[in-house]
Amino acid sequence: MGENPSRQQWLSTVHHRRAIAVIRTADMAIGRQLAIAAALGGIRLIEIAWNSDQPSRLIAELQQELPDCDIGAGTIVNREQLEAAIAAGAEFIFTPHVDQDLIRQAIAHHIPIIPGALSPTEIVQAWQAGASSVKVFPITAVGGVSYLRSLQAPLGHIPLIPTGGITLDNAKEMITAGAIAVGLSTALFPHHWVQNQNWSAIASHAARLVDTLEVIAAP
Repeated sequence: MGENPSRQQWLSTVHHRRAIAVIRTADMAIGRQLAIAAALGGIRLIEIAWNSDQPSRLIAELQQELPDCDIGAGTIVNREQLEAAIAAGAEFIFTPHVDQDLIRQAIAHHIPIIPGALSPTEIVQAWQAGASSVKVFPITAVGGVSYLRSLQAPLGHIPLIPTGGITLDNAKEMITAGAIAVGLSTALFPHHWVQNQNWSAIASHAARLVDTLEVIAAP
């Protein structure tokens, strides 16, 4: 198994913070506002999807603007993107798939990496390769919380972060079912609020999520 020295620190951080805001936008200025709104609501883990507008610049600027947040990169699919994300200052990496080369590369840089997996085989392979935790994606397409519960019996030792269809309504249920954290995108940033640039509504929405998850006792 690959040894990832950043694993324990990541697990401690994500277990405490519970929610990850996933930002994917074709306009960097909008991405910045979404990140600020999420942070105002109390979310401290912010993922910038690499297929967003100017992700390197956005990550670097948010590092300066939101010092209390951990800013990471998501949708990383190859070595070049990973190197660019790390150079921009990304503090964690999410990938949509399991790529052992990317896991090794992140470990070499002491950067937490969270690969996307769906089947038990993929989840175990990612964890054994040294992943900091494993993203279960797309969770709602395969049964949502019931699928997560089914994974817990054989794979309860592997910290899972479900994404893909997570909402304020099911986020607490996911944590209660055993997820270490959840990732939200569309449900956290409703289109009509983004279109109307209603950042205060998004901040309040984020705060409700944080409040909901904070009441869950640690296992």
